[in-house]
Amino acid sequence: MQLALYEPLAGYYRQGVRRIGRAGDFYTSVSVGPLYGELFAEHAAGVWTAAESPERFAILEQGAHDGTLARDVLEAIHRRHPELAARLTYVIIEPDETLREAQQACLGPELSAHLIHAATWAQVPEIQGLLICNELLDAFAVHRIEFTSEGWRELHVTTREDGTFEFVQEVPSTSALQVELERLGNDFPAGFVTELNVAMLGWLEEVSQSAFTGEILLADYGHAAREYYIPERNGGTLRRYYQHRTDDRVLEDLGEADLTAHVNFTRLAEQAVALGMTVTEFIEQGRFLTHVAARLLRQPGFSPDPAWMRQFQTLTHPGHLGHAFQILALQKGGTESKAELDAGRREAALRRLGMESAPIH
Repeated sequence: MQLALYEPLAGYYRQGVRRIGRAGDFYTSVSVGPLYGELFAEHAAGVWTAAESPERFAILEQGAHDGTLARDVLEAIHRRHPELAARLTYVIIEPDETLREAQQACLGPELSAHLIHAATWAQVPEIQGLLICNELLDAFAVHRIEFTSEGWRELHVTTREDGTFEFVQEVPSTSALQVELERLGNDFPAGFVTELNVAMLGWLEEVSQSAFTGEILLADYGHAAREYYIPERNGGTLRRYYQHRTDDRVLEDLGEADLTAHVNFTRLAEQAVALGMTVTEFIEQGRFLTHVAARLLRQPGFSPDPAWMRQFQTLTHPGHLGHAFQILALQKGGTESKAELDAGRREAALRRLGMESAPIH
């Protein structure tokens, strides 16, 4: 999966800028229109104000693709929050030079004045702000696993005589995977197939060790652990997206199809707590964006046009994107005190995640 997605010049995400929307393989919230970025901009302004409007503030993004979300966020901040715009740095963590050039071109000369690129989290400067990751973690390579009469086995990939691929049962390939299998336990029927996203745990550790402090917003599709491993989900969530069709034929059209798996948000939140972060919210995208939009709608003179309302409905309606996507909010360091954290939101998040006893760091 790592090769199929990220191998230079051959992987799905390493062949230049992928088209998203009607002309591509899938839709995202960003492809709905600029409102998604506008609402994140409004949230970022709230984070800046809550931090007592520091002289230096950053919005960070990883998984920025062609820079469309960055452009939408920056345009909205310039339009509605000029004081924040004057103090703002936009940091994109991106190792791919082709995508960096596309992001620069998308922002244009004026907005690019805010832009800093970092190839890795180790290169991110010491800065306070808001990290946004939109559909990043679902694109990490996962380990596919199957429970057998002898315990968990990893499903490796091998080649048939005709050159096609197939899965075969083997022992776990890494010690990190073995640790996660032990955490998962053995209360599963024989033949149960699912996946483990070990890479996202390592990624969060990189974020925790970086010089960035502030709020982290992780927007993706996924479940709490108690929903992730229900019997009806035998087969897991690993899917391919190819020409606006989705199926489980994940060993076909490699390099030309997107491969993705849902996020286990409980495991991600557990890792965050273990790394010293605080879980502040876990909420459906529709509800999160509605709360942000409510602040806009209360502003004097704000009157949404029909295009705004159409985009809002697509982003928030349970039948569209509002229910399918979740947002996990974390707090990493910073100046926000424990007393200032919204206890009600935090308790609701921990209940949804099945983590009622998680400590506040």
